[in-house]
Amino acid sequence: MTKEYLKATFGAGCFWGVEARFRDLDGVVDAEVGYTSGQTENPTYQQVCTGTTGHVEAVQLVYDPSRISYEDLLEAFFKMHDPTTLNRQGPDVGTQYRSGIYYHTDEQKKRAENAVTFLNNHNTFGAPVVTEVVAASPFYRAEEYHQQYFEKTGRRGSCY
Repeated sequence: MTKEYLKATFGAGCFWGVEARFRDLDGVVDAEVGYTSGQTENPTYQQVCTGTTGHVEAVQLVYDPSRISYEDLLEAFFKMHDPTTLNRQGPDVGTQYRSGIYYHTDEQKKRAENAVTFLNNHNTFGAPVVTEVVAASPFYRAEEYHQQYFEKTGRRGSCY
C-alpha cells in the first residue's frame, strides 16, 4: 500500500525562512521554494523582485496527512509571519512578500477561509488578517541556490 501525499502552497514573506520552518514539521515530506500567483511564465528571482510579475515568493509542500493535518499547516503558517501586514514581512517590502494561502482543493479553500474568519472574529492579531486565499496557479520552482538556503549556508531558519 502506498501513502497518499498532498500538496499545500503558502506565501509568508521571504521564502528561505518559510521553507526552513515548514521543513521542521513532522509530516512535511518535501518543500521547495518558488513563485506563484503571477502572470509571468518561468520568472526569475530578479524579475520577481521588481514587483512587476505579480508573483509571490512561496513554498510548495508535500505532506503526509496521516502525520500532519492541513489545519496544523495553517496554524504553523499563521505563527511564522505577520498576516496583518499587506505586502510586507519584516524588512522585506513588496507584493512578492504578501501573505497568501494558495489552495489545491475545495476542502483546503474552505479550511483556509474558516481559519481567516476565525482569526479575524477573535481579533487574534489585534488587526485584520490580510492573507489572500486564492486557487493555486502554476508554481515555478526558484533557482537552485534558493532551495534549502539556510541548510546550504549554515544559517538559522529565519529571515528576520
